[in-house]
Amino acid sequence: LQCTYITIDQVEQTHAVVLSRPSWLWGAEMGANEHGVCIGNEAVWGREEICDDEALLGMDLVRLGLERADTAEKALTVITDLLEKYGQGGNCMESHMAFTYYNSFLIADRKEAWVLETSGKYWASEKVEGGVRNISNQLSITTKIDREHPELKAYAKSKGWWDGEKEFDFAATYSYVNTARMTTSRGRYCEGYKLLNKHKGSITSEIMMEILRDKESGINMEGGFMTTGSMVSVLPQQPNLPCIHFFTGTPDPARSLFKPFIFVPNITQLLKTSSPTFGHDDPVKKQPRFQTKPDRRHELYKKHESAAVVMETVEGQGKEMLKKIQELEKRKIIEIESILQNGCLDINQVVNLFSQCVEEELKIY
Repeated sequence: LQCTYITIDQVEQTHAVVLSRPSWLWGAEMGANEHGVCIGNEAVWGREEICDDEALLGMDLVRLGLERADTAEKALTVITDLLEKYGQGGNCMESHMAFTYYNSFLIADRKEAWVLETSGKYWASEKVEGGVRNISNQLSITTKIDREHPELKAYAKSKGWWDGEKEFDFAATYSYVNTARMTTSRGRYCEGYKLLNKHKGSITSEIMMEILRDKESGINMEGGFMTTGSMVSVLPQQPNLPCIHFFTGTPDPARSLFKPFIFVPNITQLLKTSSPTFGHDDPVKKQPRFQTKPDRRHELYKKHESAAVVMETVEGQGKEMLKKIQELEKRKIIEIESILQNGCLDINQVVNLFSQCVEEELKIY
């Protein structure tokens, strides 16, 4: 199996997946599979030096976890086994400039959720027992470790990061974070936690979208690094109800539309949100890499980019466009709510749910 940089052994069977991914690579930032497993990842840094050698990217691991596991816990095992076998590393940006990091993952299914955080080949994971949980660009697992790399503590001790006496705190040991201040300092992790906590017990898909659109907290990032895609999933505990996955497929969720996707048989390729492929001629595949940068924008992205300029510069027209987008999103959310309440899924109606929403969005632009 050819991943972004390296080839690995393929497995006998893979599951259907829907992915939100940087257009130049094989993996994904986030996605879901037909069994209701969802995974998202974040970049993290710590004490362990990052190796530039090409291996699996954290984003490859997201996709591999979704393709190979039908529960959240199995996805955790898939990722940690692959990490042990192939390692993580390589440029995480389509550029001459090397941008490398380790990864943390939020893994959920209908029944449970896990946080997995890594440092090189070492890792710790925490089963989420209740309440709210988020990840951002820092290690966040402290003393509640439910599964770990067998040498996690011994390695920390050998490096002089832990004395072997005091209670082992993963984030404090493997990074420079003061874990006592983690949920009170101003940063994306802390602000995200506050926003989730504020709505604890009554989080709906709409509230989640609102949180992802929040600019003040830095969750919806602007500038050099910007939020380029957003996803919200609803995973009902009743097995007869479908899992719903909303994707923007475009940058800046404050100016984008969350479009619903449901796994049913006979879904065709989502063409208008799929980036063009360049096969063996892709500058990512050739050595030296990244010599040129092709236009990877899909049809919706191009139209959205022009619309974003209008939203920013032509006040009346921009407001009207945004209003229509919000109205369309509201209609889709109501449609999804009625599916969940009635428990009745018209497969023929749902098969083009996402694609039809894209068509309606294109008309607005």
